[in-house]
Amino acid sequence: MEEVLAEVRRRPAVGGIRLVGVDGPSGSGKSTFARRLAAVAGAPVIEADDFLSWGDFSGWWTRFDQEVLGPLLSGRDARYRVRDWQRDEFGSSLRPECKVVRWAPLTILDGVTTTRRAISDRLAYRVWVDAPRRQRLMRGLARDGEDHRDRWLRWQDEEDRFFGDDATRSRADLVIDTTDPAG
Repeated sequence: MEEVLAEVRRRPAVGGIRLVGVDGPSGSGKSTFARRLAAVAGAPVIEADDFLSWGDFSGWWTRFDQEVLGPLLSGRDARYRVRDWQRDEFGSSLRPECKVVRWAPLTILDGVTTTRRAISDRLAYRVWVDAPRRQRLMRGLARDGEDHRDRWLRWQDEEDRFFGDDATRSRADLVIDTTDPAG
């Protein structure tokens, strides 16, 4: 992690901030990597899971851009409402209160499509985390339950289409493979 952090710090800041995107398909280990990097860097993490929902793979992006990227790149705190996963797992409702992430010179964006082409030039560093599709599915089902299998399969198909069209992985500064050799 220290080597990654050193490389991030060598990169030019955009708008006074170094945004690090940790991207890749669901179940690959993005959040684990993002949390570890944040701990070493003393940096906040903003999670795409606070915005997306099972039924909305990409519609959340405009709000993320306006409420997170815009303020941070302008030197302000990010303020946004978080998806209400507990009371509305399959919907798209938001919690009433705002979450505030204080501006910091290095901030980590954790989640699917956070290094998309549309913001690539605003990121100081891009990490792609990946593992085989089956392993990612098993990780997701272990967390969410077998009753989520169809949702996970649909989501994986949407990810495949998006990442293929966007060529997201090709822009990564670092690629991490979290394949479990045990299968």
